[in-house]
Amino acid sequence: MTDGWDWRRPGGSPAAAGGPGPEGPLRGTPDQTASPWWSDALADPWRDPYAPTAVVVPAAPQAGTSEPEPVTDPDAPTRPGMRQVVLISLVTALLAGSLGSALTYALLRGGDVPTLGAQAGQAPALTQRKPESLAGVAERVLPSVVTIRVASLGGTSEGSGFVVSTEGHIVTNDHVVADGPGKATVVFNDGSTAAATVVGQDPESDLAVIKVSRTGLTPVQFGDSDTLAVGDPVLAVGSPLSLANTVTAGIVSALDRTMRAGEPGGPIRYYAAIQTDAAVNHGNSGGPLVDGAGRVVGVNSTIKSLVADGQEAGNIGLAFAIPINQAKRIAEEIIGTGKARRTVIGAQVGGTGATGGGVRLNAVEPAGPAAAAGLRTGDVVLRLDRHPMTDPTDLVALVRKYAPGSVVTVEYRRGSARQNASVTLAADAK
Repeated sequence: MTDGWDWRRPGGSPAAAGGPGPEGPLRGTPDQTASPWWSDALADPWRDPYAPTAVVVPAAPQAGTSEPEPVTDPDAPTRPGMRQVVLISLVTALLAGSLGSALTYALLRGGDVPTLGAQAGQAPALTQRKPESLAGVAERVLPSVVTIRVASLGGTSEGSGFVVSTEGHIVTNDHVVADGPGKATVVFNDGSTAAATVVGQDPESDLAVIKVSRTGLTPVQFGDSDTLAVGDPVLAVGSPLSLANTVTAGIVSALDRTMRAGEPGGPIRYYAAIQTDAAVNHGNSGGPLVDGAGRVVGVNSTIKSLVADGQEAGNIGLAFAIPINQAKRIAEEIIGTGKARRTVIGAQVGGTGATGGGVRLNAVEPAGPAAAAGLRTGDVVLRLDRHPMTDPTDLVALVRKYAPGSVVTVEYRRGSARQNASVTLAADAK
């Protein structure tokens, strides 16, 4: 018995459903207009008639029917196609070109592009490079400084030098050209080169003169090395380690620093040098040491360094230069005669005094300057022109600093008595 509607079909009746009530099986022809969500699961006698859902069992696909059309999720991310990539690249290139053209136009036309940096005013005093400034001094000196290269069987050595005459004479160290064949190559400040020949050498003073056949050269100005004081500013100019046109600054650290140097089998060189802390390295040899006015006061010659045997020495602030008064005198003698005179006192120096310091005279030449002044063998020289004597090198180096004919005051001790003598130095007879 029914209530007039079949609860098994939403909105349907038993007649429309083509079947009986719940008491019997489904009969009749299926309704072609039935809901697609309907299934025979409603015939289950155990089903709750008030359940809001229905179990749908999809029908097996029949032969000849097509697959359902796939459904695409509109929110799923998609990869851009080649057409989109080309379009985006083209638009980007057009925008970049337009922006670049606009900036170029603005720069050329002085448009809205801001000017970088503050407006330039008068240069500060420190950057005006006055002639007495270090930069002004370097500017004047550099054109007169050269690099010297000497080829020998042992390879090519390099040093420095400076022009001393408009005829092409150049002063350098003897050890720069000592191993060469009497010829060298000179490199000027502007990079040009010229062949040079050795005019003369003085190995014991470590000075030499070479000459180039070139006109229009600018010689250096000479200073007075005897007027230097400890603390005076100086510049060292040359080609350290093949770095041409190098300028370093320092001060005069000491004066009349006596030294003895020389390679085994070579000449013994004596220096009564100007000591400076300006950076000097290999290749500076022969270059000028100039004062605050740009005048040459010394010839850079040697350095001291804390190195072991076989290692290359480097700058530690202990550099030494031959005083220019001595170097100028020797250079003039070499240019004039091809060789230099050696200044002597006419005595052989032995060891130091037993007490009270000084150096002992082992022998005094009968007709020499020392004998003429009253000195005798066995006397102990304590001072030479107020310079204390502590080592035999001191007496030899200081004597050779002076020109022949110079008069020096010698303080000496004979026995327990101290005496003074005026000695007129002479040139070596050879």
